[in-house]
Amino acid sequence: MSDTASDVPVPLEELVPSWVPVPDLAERYGLRLSSARSLVEDREVLAARVGERQVLAVPEGFLGDHGPLPALKGTFTVLADGGMDDDEIIRWLHTPDPTLPVPGSPLDAIRAGFKTEVRRRAMEEAF
Repeated sequence: MSDTASDVPVPLEELVPSWVPVPDLAERYGLRLSSARSLVEDREVLAARVGERQVLAVPEGFLGDHGPLPALKGTFTVLADGGMDDDEIIRWLHTPDPTLPVPGSPLDAIRAGFKTEVRRRAMEEAF
């Protein structure tokens, strides 16, 4: 069995281009810190522990001008119902997929308006 670099997945922290710590999320949207934490608890966004200090942070791509991207919550649910944990969902949404209708990842496709196509694929992936 060979152990090549392609066998090792890119660490989640490196796969996601930019992270927003929860306190910065609160500041970005003019929220109390408890309200920003509620966005994570209510699964409006997903978060992971990143960096040397293992701070709780949200992938910046999950965020729009006025708050979390509404199209993501249902996709999170589909993937979670299929057995993925939050880190796996974040990874799936950020992994490039050349078969999507736009170049990039499922998250890029959602941001480009292809929510239905991404959710269809999420259902296939999850079940």
